[in-house]
Amino acid sequence: MRTFSRCLLLATALSGAAAHADDNDLVLSRFGVERRGATAVITNTEFAEASADFRAFARTFGAVMTSANLMPPRTTGHSGFAFNAELSVVSLPEDVQLPTEKEQPGSMLVPSLHVRKGLPFSLELGGRVGWIEKSSMVTATGELKWAVNEGFTYLPDVGLRLHVTKLFGAHNLDLTTTGLDIGVGKQFPLGGMVTLTPYGGLDLNFVSATTRTLDFDPSRTVADSQGNDSRDALTNTAPYSRVNASDNLTPRFYAGARFIGGVLQLGAEISLTNLGSFDQEGAGNRDLPSVFAFNTTLGLDF
Repeated sequence: MRTFSRCLLLATALSGAAAHADDNDLVLSRFGVERRGATAVITNTEFAEASADFRAFARTFGAVMTSANLMPPRTTGHSGFAFNAELSVVSLPEDVQLPTEKEQPGSMLVPSLHVRKGLPFSLELGGRVGWIEKSSMVTATGELKWAVNEGFTYLPDVGLRLHVTKLFGAHNLDLTTTGLDIGVGKQFPLGGMVTLTPYGGLDLNFVSATTRTLDFDPSRTVADSQGNDSRDALTNTAPYSRVNASDNLTPRFYAGARFIGGVLQLGAEISLTNLGSFDQEGAGNRDLPSVFAFNTTLGLDF
């Protein structure tokens, strides 16, 4: 029964491969296909290297999904409400392969919509929906912020933010980031209802990712996967090793400023995510470069 289920999943994956895909949609089996090369059956070492490639990709794409904060630690107030259109420009490191349908871009745009609602006791709920350009993938973020200190004349605002972001629309991939953001800022009045708030902070992101069973034999057809010899149909297929959140911390440092004039809100922010290094069993150590992003926002603050 288990073998039948795996064959069914493989046949489904092969059938779906022919569907239309945009430039930045993902082909996750590429790591295994390229590591296998001309080998008849992928070896344990080749599979370990492919899993390390997947882990490096997951960390990098997690940074793409969580590249923006675009709000100071101060909340909107218990009756406040904010709606923003945002745009992130994320620089992609050449040293990490992203298995996109077309040639890997040097940068990626992530436009998003962000809604925040103030609550009593200096709490704030927020939600963000983003789109990965030239793809069928979207991200969804839920967040809860608590302003530990806000609104004092001679003291900075300090806030803590818990957030979870999940990727949707990626074939055979489950990718989620969770994080704790610690921010510091100070609002300065410029006259009337005009204010400027510089801010900065540290966002501790934890990345988790899994895949379904993938096929590392590009010459295999749907008919092959449905043949009588089920063992042959499962040769060169496997999910990559699981990426656990507890082992994949990617801290992000950010700094920005928000301008409010009446109800109009403008903001800009830069961020740098340290992807760090990791040890993959059977593949050795990987040192990854950092991911830089520039983010802007335009919205209404009530």
